[in-house]
Amino acid sequence: MRRLLIYTVVVAACVLVGCKNARVPETFTETGKAPAIYPDYCDVTVPVNIAPLTFEWDGRCDEIVARLKAGDQELVCGGDKVQPSADDWHSLTAKAAGGAIGVEVFARSGDQWNRYKPFKIYVSGDSIDPYISYRLISPSYVTYEELTLNQRCLENYDERVMVDNMLCGTEVNGQCVNCHNYQQWNPRRMQFHARQFHGGTVISYDGKLRKINMKNDSIISAGVYPAWHPWLPLIVYSTNHTSQSFHTRSLNKIEVFDSASDLIAYDVEKNEVTNIERDTTEFEVFPCWTPDGRAIYYCSAHFEFRDTMSHDAEVIERAKEIKYNLYRKSFNPDTYEFGPRELVFRADSLDKSATLPRVSPDGRFLMFTLGNYGVFHIWHHEADLYLMDLSGEGRIRPLQELNSPDTESYHSWSSNGRWVIFSSRRDDGGYTRPFIAHVDADGKGSKPFELPQADPDYHRQFMKSYNIPEFMRGPVEVKPQEFARVLKGSDGEPVKYVGGLRGK
Repeated sequence: MRRLLIYTVVVAACVLVGCKNARVPETFTETGKAPAIYPDYCDVTVPVNIAPLTFEWDGRCDEIVARLKAGDQELVCGGDKVQPSADDWHSLTAKAAGGAIGVEVFARSGDQWNRYKPFKIYVSGDSIDPYISYRLISPSYVTYEELTLNQRCLENYDERVMVDNMLCGTEVNGQCVNCHNYQQWNPRRMQFHARQFHGGTVISYDGKLRKINMKNDSIISAGVYPAWHPWLPLIVYSTNHTSQSFHTRSLNKIEVFDSASDLIAYDVEKNEVTNIERDTTEFEVFPCWTPDGRAIYYCSAHFEFRDTMSHDAEVIERAKEIKYNLYRKSFNPDTYEFGPRELVFRADSLDKSATLPRVSPDGRFLMFTLGNYGVFHIWHHEADLYLMDLSGEGRIRPLQELNSPDTESYHSWSSNGRWVIFSSRRDDGGYTRPFIAHVDADGKGSKPFELPQADPDYHRQFMKSYNIPEFMRGPVEVKPQEFARVLKGSDGEPVKYVGGLRGK
């Protein structure tokens, strides 16, 4: 039997900072075990400007105390939870930049204190964009009146509603808001959609707010999944006929699918839209630009209808046959012309489906999600993140350092390319939460950490999912009331359909 050692220590440090009058116990039992804390911040890598990491004991204990050290600075926090103040925390991260914060955790049950195996919080000198935004949605599948688009400061816990669906809807007439997206992480160049009652696309462009009615007989639908060109006033969208079905015996409770989809381009200044791809046997979706603005990547699945039933019913019946591959199209910024499609990754040859391509800001890597089939992998528990190296032979590998046994789906890169944020169901299998990970110049990822909250138990109490986490260089300054006014003001400016893109 392993012998337990009891220690008596005297606490001393060059700088000692107290938190909630917490003190390191003088007598304790050394367990040699890793501490059971939630969120799991053991050995994660964080940006130097991140908000304080708070945590609690994951189970039963009467008290928890943590001692955090960086150089000659020491911080002791504890009580019911470990919650460093912002000033103390940022003093530690500044001291530890390029190194690590050492953490010791002590937990008390009754009169017995236990000390657990120390761990480190590595502090990267690579800063992170100060803001993210996301959609908050209850996992009820049909109730979305209380939807909001929120923005959160990563340097502290400040969170604010950007778009409040309740300002536009009523019990009888309402809409869904979704697909917020930015040009080069710029909060002054933003777009999002509203569906149903006040439907339309809202575009905020350098202080000007507009509502666009993109519906047209020559395209499948209004724009759906967006991708801003890096500098041109041009947005590529997929247009989709999207539906959902529910499973009674599958671990994946719901299937969101397309029975038709194409690619279109929208000129923000000219208010013109045109088709890019229009093949009825191909389901194109999820465009994204390369950082040099000279190509788009996207996903497409080949599917030929048998026309023995409705298209929606046939897609439901044959859902597991639908496998998306990755494609690329060149683009000339001078003439606004796209080239022919090029196959980049044939996922269907592996009996898999690839979605959500995102190119790193340096153009070196392409990150995407791989699932067993279909297009909407946020509902697929087998979905994982993969990385393709675009600098050589296109080597592809699973991002094992980021993936978990549950869903990994929507992801985006920070503006400096050193961080990714993605949605994961790893906590409980039901709710998507934002996780952040460092990615170095060679594409190696660090252990992801959950979005910090002032109360570490916040996500366990918060019964909403986070969708579409996106980095931002700053906050959106438009008030929710202004967005609501534009949404309710009219049916939107009708777009002009043109047969092909022309140079300017």
